[in-house]
Amino acid sequence: MKRISNSLDKTERECYHIVKKNINILFNYKKQDVIYIKLFKFAIPLLLFLLVSCGGSSSDLEAENEPPGNESVIRVLVPGNERSKGFMASGFRGFSRIKSEISNVDVGYLSDISETSEEALSEALRKLAEDKPDLIIAVGGQNDKAAETVSKEFSDIQFVVVQGSVKGENLSSYTVKQEQSAYLAGALAGLLTESNVVGHLSGTTQQSGLDARGAFYHGLISTNPEADFLTIFTGDMDNPDINKEAAKAQIDAGADYIFTMLNDGRAGADDAMRMNEKKVYAIGNAIDWTQEKEIYIASAVADPSVAVFTAAKDYVDGNLESNNIKEFDLNDDMVVDLAIENTVSENVKEEIEEIKKQILNKNIEIDTSYTGEDFKK
Repeated sequence: MKRISNSLDKTERECYHIVKKNINILFNYKKQDVIYIKLFKFAIPLLLFLLVSCGGSSSDLEAENEPPGNESVIRVLVPGNERSKGFMASGFRGFSRIKSEISNVDVGYLSDISETSEEALSEALRKLAEDKPDLIIAVGGQNDKAAETVSKEFSDIQFVVVQGSVKGENLSSYTVKQEQSAYLAGALAGLLTESNVVGHLSGTTQQSGLDARGAFYHGLISTNPEADFLTIFTGDMDNPDINKEAAKAQIDAGADYIFTMLNDGRAGADDAMRMNEKKVYAIGNAIDWTQEKEIYIASAVADPSVAVFTAAKDYVDGNLESNNIKEFDLNDDMVVDLAIENTVSENVKEEIEEIKKQILNKNIEIDTSYTGEDFKK
């Protein structure tokens, strides 16, 4: 980009930057205001004259101060509490990346919406659609049905569900394959359990959560076919008390490792494990929980922030495909991986690394089905 101010003396530079600043203000003033029209009509010729007098030219103005082009308007739905640690907080980090790293975008978000109410999620999407954005990104597979419905009501808006399994004429899914890290987590639990009882605890039964539960189970029995598997969906990702009781019930039934897929409700499950007399370890999801709390022996990392950011970037760059499901997998270990705490033996880590290679080489096809019964508290 052409710049002339470096060739000017001190007085000329000061003059040049003062004039340039005022031109910037005019270019970025709200064009719908009548005062903008008056200012632009009479002030720009004067400012251009002053700019040239300072040692610049109108061509320099065009190079550095072109009026902004049309912004892409993007809205992000982050159900639950976007400030809590976990899956939704990771989704919110994706929103923050859009805001800071993609230029010429008007981006906003909506949060504090029930994660378990399809009606509430549908109304939240409709509220965002009223702003007439170009793109709406809904974080979490629990938005699948709501997005399918609302996208048909607003055919001129592109919808993306992160961790979704849906697609349509103006609907796509950007999915982080958490079933891969969940399978590895199950395999690790199978190698480490001493009681031969392993738990799984989550809140909602959206497809991505069911797939992760099934993958964890099949990973578990791949390394420990004799292990008992206890699985509970409590119906609430954010209630600490409900999830504490569920974790306590699994511990009382003998579980010494519990795979927790929760948001704010995680705090209750963590308390149940930490306060128990028996040694019970947690395996987290979404982010690397081994860096957060001592009870976490591992974490099935599946970072949705990358999917949120990429969906927005693809739209702005003209690369977002409708009626499509885009996937992120173990090939990018910054997005999908199993984080393992340092106290785990090197032999066990090597076994997990070998299983990871088998998945990447497609020698292991991950089964996400589960036909067993849910654990009754």
